[in-house]
Amino acid sequence: MSRHTLSVLVEDRPGVLARLSGLIARRGFNIHSLAVGVTEVDGLSRITMVVDVESAPLEQVTKQLNKLVNVIKVVELEPQSSVRRAHVLFKVKADATQRSQVVSAVELFRGSIVDVAPDSLTVEATGELAKLEALQEVLEPFGIREIVQSGTIAVQRGPKSITDRSLRP
Repeated sequence: MSRHTLSVLVEDRPGVLARLSGLIARRGFNIHSLAVGVTEVDGLSRITMVVDVESAPLEQVTKQLNKLVNVIKVVELEPQSSVRRAHVLFKVKADATQRSQVVSAVELFRGSIVDVAPDSLTVEATGELAKLEALQEVLEPFGIREIVQSGTIAVQRGPKSITDRSLRP
């Protein structure tokens, strides 16, 4: 199974996300990650999704997405030509004896402590998925009480933008 990151420029209208995710599900793809936000252009939103692909070609799905009325553009973002980040919060068990060890581990991964309670710490980290998974492995021996993670966001490297008029169909 392989994962592909799609950046989809859509009109900011009700129901667009539901139609888009429904199309992906009907084609038998699993959405591993999903993030939606406004763009620098009024009335347009960007949907960044990471989809798991087993046997069906991804090209089939991108063509289907392009046929949806509110879809402006679909771009697959290759790992080597894009910047990808995710955001995660870990609530970790940490009493007074463990607190300094957790703080040291978090600093190694350039994370930060965003909440302190008598028996826990809430850790915030941003980065590539591999970095966040490695941080999780380091924190697991202390006891992770809760994990909240955003969807992956990604942007193509270089000067081009998905919203450039020259890139629109």
